[in-house]
Amino acid sequence: MELLIGSMIFFPMVSSVVGYLIGKSRKNMRDYFADAVTGIEFLIALYLLVGVLNGGGGIFVAFPGICGMGLHFTLDGFRALYACIAAFMWFMTTLFSEEYFAHYRNRNRYYMFLLFTLGATEGVFLSADFYTVFIFFEIMSFTSYVWVAHDEKKDSLRAANTYLGVAVIGGLVMLMGIFLLQNTVGTLMFDELIGLSGKDAYISDPAALQILWAAGICLLFGFGAKAGAFPLHIWLPKAHPVAPAPASALLSGILTKAGMFGILVLTSYLFFGDRYWGSLILVLGVCTMVTGAVLALFSVDLKRTLACSSVSQIGFILVGVGMLGLLGTENASAVRGSILHMVNHSLLKLVLFMAAGVVFMNVHKLNLNEIRGFGRKKPLLHFIFLMGVLGISGVPLFNGYVSKTLIHESIVEYMEFMRTGAASGIFDGRTMQGIEWAFLVSGGLTAAYMLKLYIALFWEKNEDAKVQETFDALKGNYMNRASASALTISAVLLPVMGLFPNLILGAVADLGQGFMHVTQEAHPVNWFGIESLEGAGISLVIGAAIYLLVVRMWMIKKENGSTLYVNRWNKYLDLENLIYRPILLKALPFVLGVVCRVLDSLVDGIVVFLRKTVYRDSKLPHELEEGNRFTHMAGCFVNGVERILNATIWRKHQRTVDYEHKYALMHEEWSEEQTIIGRSLSFGLLLFCVGLIITVVYLLV
Repeated sequence: MELLIGSMIFFPMVSSVVGYLIGKSRKNMRDYFADAVTGIEFLIALYLLVGVLNGGGGIFVAFPGICGMGLHFTLDGFRALYACIAAFMWFMTTLFSEEYFAHYRNRNRYYMFLLFTLGATEGVFLSADFYTVFIFFEIMSFTSYVWVAHDEKKDSLRAANTYLGVAVIGGLVMLMGIFLLQNTVGTLMFDELIGLSGKDAYISDPAALQILWAAGICLLFGFGAKAGAFPLHIWLPKAHPVAPAPASALLSGILTKAGMFGILVLTSYLFFGDRYWGSLILVLGVCTMVTGAVLALFSVDLKRTLACSSVSQIGFILVGVGMLGLLGTENASAVRGSILHMVNHSLLKLVLFMAAGVVFMNVHKLNLNEIRGFGRKKPLLHFIFLMGVLGISGVPLFNGYVSKTLIHESIVEYMEFMRTGAASGIFDGRTMQGIEWAFLVSGGLTAAYMLKLYIALFWEKNEDAKVQETFDALKGNYMNRASASALTISAVLLPVMGLFPNLILGAVADLGQGFMHVTQEAHPVNWFGIESLEGAGISLVIGAAIYLLVVRMWMIKKENGSTLYVNRWNKYLDLENLIYRPILLKALPFVLGVVCRVLDSLVDGIVVFLRKTVYRDSKLPHELEEGNRFTHMAGCFVNGVERILNATIWRKHQRTVDYEHKYALMHEEWSEEQTIIGRSLSFGLLLFCVGLIITVVYLLV
């Protein structure tokens, strides 16, 4: 088992280099090799999952490192589950990539980073401590950057820069949190961090608790940036429209869950049972859920809509995680709902983004007005996309309905506990009712924007009759058998999971309860009773009303006899262009540069003042006041040239500059400045930093 856990991480990484070398000469063989690697990875993950189901969990693997900071991995139900889901999604997208990238450049590079990112992602999900998470988190961020920048076009590179900027800043802040946590607690192992904060916390020192919270906020910032939580969600709507569709499926379906994995660790370990932490996550979840849904409703770009939808669905998960923290030991519904919505969203976005990829690889466009009617007379693609629409909209008999119902039930349970006095928090009853309605309305917005995509693609005709004829002529030639198999297998899972919620999704939820320390037995749920159907029914009715009153009447306009989808969102309300880039890239560097210059000059000024007054520093050397050999030769040469010019050309305006003396004075001035710098504190600190860097490099090597 220990060998298999290590192979889950390092086998794809090694294979990425082998595949790259194969692809240098035989591209088809490289594609088959990548299919084989991801297929083997999925089989290993499936074997580990079956082993955990049979009682084979609790395995710990350690790889020693420098200064005792080694890599630590462990296997339990939740980790085995997500390792398997990640491997399955990589296998499906790799099968689809062969056709999708048939006419792309740099395929060899794509496959290499595809496999390398797989190993890094598995490393995150199997990690047993924050140090290991950080190492593979950063590897995953840098390797997946290549996916976003793959086209190397202006928009792709800008989106990739945004993605990398958010990832790097998030990683640095996360590292700060790790330092604080290690310094305060003395360990980074997850199992040794349980209950540090909260009702029964064993840290009573207020100062230590403040540092612990500071560490938690820093870690939340880093994980939230990758998850796409508000207000760090800006990379998702930018990256997905330009990234290749298979990469978008993984970015949305799996890499965001790596961020959610970290947030779950913080909530279930470090801040287990802390109602203030739960309240913070709940507020963050509501903001993310509503913001993503509104942005998705306004979008007229297929993949951008799905990307904004991912932001919203991450918000749904965060709401469940927040309720997990508020409910304390009575959190079974919140835990099961959060786990299941993570799993459901991963599989849903796998289906929807691959279906969007089928549209793009045939039309090479994503605007709804240009791809409208593409899905007509394509029953297989129609079925695949419809399964995703019904699942993510929370329609009964589909997987999304089950997870959303559980999260909604956790909100209702907490409100009931508040009425009876069994629970208390920073929110009152009205606030919780507002949160419940935000949840239901966001579900309605989900149904509305997915209905918008579905009707535009599969029911409406293109405004250009010739374009529609071209679409209809494709019939069964719009994707090959490998792609069709990958999409169909992924799509069939969605209704099957929804039809057997207790048998399949119940078993999936059971796998994660140990990871989140749930000891309470999950109470049975009547999935098709009035109470369970009520929340889904309200959301679907709201969604239908929004589609009819907002989308059809306001977001569609008639122009020259044609109807067009219009993006009514104000382009100036872009957080990246409105706030982040002006502040982080322009204003903040300028202000900090001025502050640093002032501080640097202040320190040097203090040093000079002390040398002149208190310490009576020795005088600066003046032995070079007559210059040196170079200044003497240069000055003689220029003086000779000037004498010739005076004798021949400049007779009326005689020049008498002694260049030898001038160059000697310049040399003396430069020598004096260098001596002052050499004696300054800033120069000493600079040399210290260089020595520190050399020391770190020596230790690492």
